[in-house]
Amino acid sequence: METDHFKLHAPWPPSGDQPQAISSLLEGLNRNERVSTLLGVTGSGKTFTVANVVAQYNRPTLVLAHNKTLAAQLYSEFRKFFPENAVHYYVSYYDYYQPEAYVPSSDTYIEKDASINTQIERMRLATTKSLIERRDVIVVASVSCIYGMGKRENYEDAIVNFSVGERWNRHNFQEALMKAYYERNDFDLQPGKYRVRGDVLEVYPVYSNSTLRFSFFDEELETIEEVDPVSGHSLKRCEHASIFPAQHYVTSDGAITESMEKIKKELEIQAGKFQSEGKYLEAERLTSRTRYDMEMLAEAGYCSGIENYSRYLDGREEGEQPGTLLDFFPPDFLMVVDESHITLPQVRGMFNGDRARKEVLVEHGFRLPSCLDNRPLKWHEFEKYMQRVICCSATPGDWETEHSSRVVEQLIRPTGIPDPLVEVRKATGQIDDLLGEIQKVRAADGRALVTTLTKKGAEELSEYMRTLRIKAEYIHSELNAFERAEEINKLRSGDIEVLIGVNLLREGIDMPEVTLVAILDADREGFLRSYRSLVQVMGRAARNVESRVILYADEVTDSIKEAVTESTRRREAQLAYNEEHHITPKTIHKSIERMLPEVEFEEAPEAKSRKERQTIEHLDNLDLEKMMWEAVEKLQFEKAAKLRDMIQEMEEGRKPSVSLRELESETDEGGKYFRAASGNRRKKRQRT
Repeated sequence: METDHFKLHAPWPPSGDQPQAISSLLEGLNRNERVSTLLGVTGSGKTFTVANVVAQYNRPTLVLAHNKTLAAQLYSEFRKFFPENAVHYYVSYYDYYQPEAYVPSSDTYIEKDASINTQIERMRLATTKSLIERRDVIVVASVSCIYGMGKRENYEDAIVNFSVGERWNRHNFQEALMKAYYERNDFDLQPGKYRVRGDVLEVYPVYSNSTLRFSFFDEELETIEEVDPVSGHSLKRCEHASIFPAQHYVTSDGAITESMEKIKKELEIQAGKFQSEGKYLEAERLTSRTRYDMEMLAEAGYCSGIENYSRYLDGREEGEQPGTLLDFFPPDFLMVVDESHITLPQVRGMFNGDRARKEVLVEHGFRLPSCLDNRPLKWHEFEKYMQRVICCSATPGDWETEHSSRVVEQLIRPTGIPDPLVEVRKATGQIDDLLGEIQKVRAADGRALVTTLTKKGAEELSEYMRTLRIKAEYIHSELNAFERAEEINKLRSGDIEVLIGVNLLREGIDMPEVTLVAILDADREGFLRSYRSLVQVMGRAARNVESRVILYADEVTDSIKEAVTESTRRREAQLAYNEEHHITPKTIHKSIERMLPEVEFEEAPEAKSRKERQTIEHLDNLDLEKMMWEAVEKLQFEKAAKLRDMIQEMEEGRKPSVSLRELESETDEGGKYFRAASGNRRKKRQRT
């Protein structure tokens, strides 16, 4: 049931210093203080504190996280706290993304390669629908929310509204659906499609789990029903219905036509500039590539790298900021930045990293300068949205410290568990010492986390431990979100006893079974061994009463000294509170659940083991044939041809030679413009 108010469901009331933190944060918001910081130790219930603030402040809320895994955990928690409200998950829809790039030193051009997760794309569309329709909305998003996704006004213009009793010409009704990028398919009703059966028209909104059935009497819209797509049973009758676009990028009929002259003019200017500078190779390269793109746009409405022309396709001026998810929030929304010491620097760095890569492409004639406007928000553009902000971190960064009107400490854990004891041991002979400690952990049915300085070090150490019959595994950035979530759950269940990583184990992941955190080479000063990094890693041991932390270091650096001092200060305050309130610390007991939203797992190939993901030998011919025809429907003919060859190889008893990654969808960022252009061409054909 939709409502304008948040209703918090919690099995326990705020405890420890949570009531004080909730009260202070609300006071800051009600006084219109722009930024407040919640300095909460790991395991103190920062998310529960924020949930109470959201419920009482009662504004649409954006919860910003720095990676998909953390965002997924927060999404799961907020969904439990607010089951009657709209809680959404908005992250990048790429399962795999290799951006276009050029390396001048070796004259190497790297083509863009990407695959889109359609389930996540549906969740993104559901997010914007809720933000337009209601105010009791919480969106848990990764930093991808600052990337361009099309203008809100174009998206809203494509929304189609229907009411019982209205008169609709059937042709006009279908044309309205096509303007919202829905395709007709009378045989297989899937999300983003509609079908017509006599006087009944059914639409499957791409963001919904149910379909809409429209029944006509002559030209009068007689009934609107919400229908279960599997059983076909009516769920409820509606007087009104709105169909939101099937994609975020919405262009007008003449968008491509209008852009052609602008692209041609920019090409003449840039090619002339190259020639005047004696860069004839760059001029020729740019001219041939751009003219080819223009021919493809004119004939097919699509070209490889079409997103590089987004300034013209979106109708933006040079330098104008792109439309993002933030534009869908009302002006009075609340922004919560989780693990702000990581998230805010990530937001700040996105634009420069993106621009540096594209400037090289422009400089060497691979792209027109207008490609620079296909970008994330600049920091000053993002700051305009930061009017009511709560930053959450156990180690706030410089920006939060400088801009916060108040810093609210939350040191007491509801479980009474104090910060762990920290021991510094010599790094010389650290592996042998670590193995001895891990045997103690195994004997007590505990788990261990070990941090190394390099990915190679993590892999080699895990392999060495496995030769000693220790169930060890590594985790690092080359594993995707599904694989990381799978490994963390395996650690909790006991399938893995030791998890070894670089820096991905630091922020925001709950693993109460962990009784030992070991930091190798802790005296190697740098980002991975800074004060904030050490405190965050040590915090992984703050959910079990038996937990310990060992820092292996031959020298006690300033970072180690500061981290140990702060941990000791917190521990003393926590023990004093326990003694005053007669609290006996208790280990957290938390069920093992999927960290990522269930909808992502329905079709995720990552549900298979690593070996199964590396080859296709576990797929039978029917699976491959289905994938082949899906590729044909998506106009991915090269992929379809590869699949055809692989089916033949399997029929002949040969082992397929292509990896699953090569079989991933070739749909890339340009697909959003392709779908828009395709929709426009379909509308024109219908009118003709």
